[in-house]
Amino acid sequence: MINRYRVTSGLGRVLTLAALTAMGSGSIAQSVVDQAGAPATTLDIPQNLQIFGKFDPNIRKPTAIVNGTVITGTDVDQRVALIAVANNVEKLTDEESQRLKLQVLRQLIDETLEIQEAKAAEITITPDELAQSYVGVGKRFNRTPDEMTKYLRERGSSERSLKRQIEGELAWQRYLRRKVSPFINVGDEEVNSIIDRLQQAKGTEEYNLHEIYLAANDTNRQQVFDNARALIAELQKGQQPFEAFARQYSEASTKSVGGDLGWIRLATLPQALADATQQMQVGQVVGPVETAGGFSVLYLTDNRQVLTADPRDAKLNLKQLTVRFPPGTSQTAAQARAAQFAKTVQTIQGCGSVEKIAATIDAEVVDNDTVRIRDLPPPLQEILLKMQVGQSTPPFGSAEEGVRALVLCGRDDPQGGNAPSADQIKDQLEQQRVNLRAQGKLRDLRRDAVIEYR
Repeated sequence: MINRYRVTSGLGRVLTLAALTAMGSGSIAQSVVDQAGAPATTLDIPQNLQIFGKFDPNIRKPTAIVNGTVITGTDVDQRVALIAVANNVEKLTDEESQRLKLQVLRQLIDETLEIQEAKAAEITITPDELAQSYVGVGKRFNRTPDEMTKYLRERGSSERSLKRQIEGELAWQRYLRRKVSPFINVGDEEVNSIIDRLQQAKGTEEYNLHEIYLAANDTNRQQVFDNARALIAELQKGQQPFEAFARQYSEASTKSVGGDLGWIRLATLPQALADATQQMQVGQVVGPVETAGGFSVLYLTDNRQVLTADPRDAKLNLKQLTVRFPPGTSQTAAQARAAQFAKTVQTIQGCGSVEKIAATIDAEVVDNDTVRIRDLPPPLQEILLKMQVGQSTPPFGSAEEGVRALVLCGRDDPQGGNAPSADQIKDQLEQQRVNLRAQGKLRDLRRDAVIEYR
């Protein structure tokens, strides 16, 4: 039997090309805002309803035909495996696998619609372009194309699945550049107005936010709300950084940069997002926050004052000492050498003595005079903000990668905050409007699609 449905939005894209190149470990301090109940809808649904017929959520229909293009169960399985590869997950639980299959099918439907629309606009991605991108992904995994293909097959995925992912993303980006971006107009008067408001807002707070945006409509609002809550539950486990989840799940164009919205002020956000952000601490996650067209999950990575110098923007002149351990070094031997290293770096009295002291413990020395405090891991930021020239950080590292210490040789403090240029403001406004148009276009494609589930 064939069931015909129009497409509704779910968690959207499950994996992007960028996700394959930016997976990492680490955890986030989460704080989740629990919204009171699910959002109301405009649907006329009786309170005491009766369901006619049966619906078994355990019956999976992984095969679909989207406007004549077939999506097979194998396509779904291989894309699920690709997600596991990108997230460095050796084995998915049955529950995770089933949930991902449903999400992946929705993502493959969207991807198919985007490729079809691009082809209708005479936009195609050539085999050479796909091959070149595939090589690039392999390099980020430290594998040749042949090694990458073998690796994917061993993990239950395939070269075809990854190239299909690449094709969908490149085709949609190119479609937006050709069919949407040229019709986005941002006038000089609007840009100048923003610059004036920035000057007036000097000293006020601005926030570096990351967002996972999930589109919703009246028919699937409850489902998307529940999906957002489930996503936050996964974030709370701390097994992957927020950026990885944004690349997998967000339906906004910022998914390719880990959901990074850049530095923004509360006045530029929808009121619901502004209210949530104002209550956040750096490192916290809140949501789901209901906005026009869907829900957002927010992650605050940093804050600062508008056009005001921030000590973390200081540029440092550093010397790094590193002691490495030969392969096979026992934990006891590594700890003993690390203890010797820690005792030795305490004797450093200024950068002029670094090379001499390093020679006594066979340590490598590397100079760098362009490091911003902001670009270092948070624990090191706090230490370096308090250090004087000539002092050394405590040792840090691991037995696998070696033990390191940083010596502060100089520091150039920022003179003052600089306003963004007119071109930067214009680019940001244009990107925001392209994103809105893209979301609307995809909604239209879903609404008009004919999809057969088998």
